[in-house]
Amino acid sequence: MKGKIINMNISIDKIDAIILDCDGVLTNNLVYLDQNGKETVSFSRADGLAFDALRKLGKLTYILSTELNPVVSARAQKLKITALQGVTNKVSSLKELAFKDKFDLQNTLYVGNDLNDYHVMKLCGFALCPSDAHQDIKDISSIILKKKGGEGVVREVLEDIFEIDILQILF
Repeated sequence: MKGKIINMNISIDKIDAIILDCDGVLTNNLVYLDQNGKETVSFSRADGLAFDALRKLGKLTYILSTELNPVVSARAQKLKITALQGVTNKVSSLKELAFKDKFDLQNTLYVGNDLNDYHVMKLCGFALCPSDAHQDIKDISSIILKKKGGEGVVREVLEDIFEIDILQILF
């Protein structure tokens, strides 16, 4: 499936902050349980270099998740970004974060995939979603990415949407 792009007036220079849901954006939205009830999820390593590039570009980047799972903390720590977990109200949490870290919500890019992202996506200046997002999320997104959740969504945003050459930035 090709991505849908409604608003091409987007450049990395206009972005103050990038907010990402975790499950279904950074992961494939599946949870694996072992016989002891231990949960694991799958992340794309392709996104790792994209986060390195965002850091080098000086872009504030956060995970905003309703889930409270140690794997999210571990991944955020490895990516060297802040993860807000166990969030019951993403809108108020994002407003507080924007106030605290002094970024403009109209210059914020949010990548979400499911209904709990709906209202917070409408609050942000730029809303994107993976190709396998819920239809209501696709309907409000400026850009529907080609990748499904967990397949390197952040890498696609940098390379295909912002046309950033990660090789040139990092190496």
